[in-house]
Amino acid sequence: MAIPWLSALKIIPWGDVISHAPSVLEKARDLMARKPADAAPPSMATPNAHDEVPSLGELKNRLLATSLQIDELQQRQTQLTQTVRELAEQNAALLSAVSGLRQTLRLWVVGLALAFVGLGALAYTQLL
Repeated sequence: MAIPWLSALKIIPWGDVISHAPSVLEKARDLMARKPADAAPPSMATPNAHDEVPSLGELKNRLLATSLQIDELQQRQTQLTQTVRELAEQNAALLSAVSGLRQTLRLWVVGLALAFVGLGALAYTQLL
């Protein structure tokens, strides 16, 4: 079970992850800053049988507050969707970079192998 994790850790291009980290952190901070910390949600307790029936004005106020909360939640959902989309684009860019790095690594390995074979053949011919 530990082997896939180790291979995954070796495959991840940490340079790209670190380079994209500030933008991810900025988006996360923006989302957290948009949450109103000091605004407490209004009491939405349902009236019991022994409670007084709320007035029409109070019901209108509750409806307005609920409508505002729904609008705020929709806005947050849109922002979260945009953030997820941006993260998916960054993930695709990371995968593309990994693919390119793998190809480059393969070319370097083949080139080095050919260079060592050539050096070995040259050294062998010098010994004869």
